[in-house]
Amino acid sequence: MFAVIRTGGKQYRVAPNDVIEIEKIAGNPGDIVELGEVLLLGGDEPKAGKPLISGALVAAEVVEQGRGEKIIGCQKKRRKGYRRTKGQRQLLTTIRITEILTDGKKPSKQAAKPEPKRAEKPVEAKAPKTEAAKPAKKAEAKPAAKKAAVKPKAEKSATKKPARTAKPKPKA
Repeated sequence: MFAVIRTGGKQYRVAPNDVIEIEKIAGNPGDIVELGEVLLLGGDEPKAGKPLISGALVAAEVVEQGRGEKIIGCQKKRRKGYRRTKGQRQLLTTIRITEILTDGKKPSKQAAKPEPKRAEKPVEAKAPKTEAAKPAKKAEAKPAAKKAAVKPKAEKSATKKPARTAKPKPKA
């Protein structure tokens, strides 16, 4: 069974266990919300509303409240040096459709519980290694490469360079 609902000025085709993003509606994650604007019911016996189906209801669980991608809008007037840029992020609600109800039935109050997360194994603390625990080094180790000797930089002399003198201009 599926339904076509209207919310936020848009229409969505939904079925049980669908997860969709719609414009923001009131509710905290885990709450059950009722979407009453049902336009069409499909399945074995489809029903169409004029414009809505009376007594039909779609129950959904709020999964999360969030914001969408950033949308950038620009304004420009040619030859006037006028430019404006504005950005916005639309507020969105992610919902999971729990059930589609007809004939004025009320939704069940319990939200579909997500699968419990598996408990991770605790990480054992490793004891610090001691010198005895390390394997003995081989006696035939290669000698270390010689490092190039670094010469200290010569200190700058305290005397100043003679000032440049201007050359006399040739007489013409």
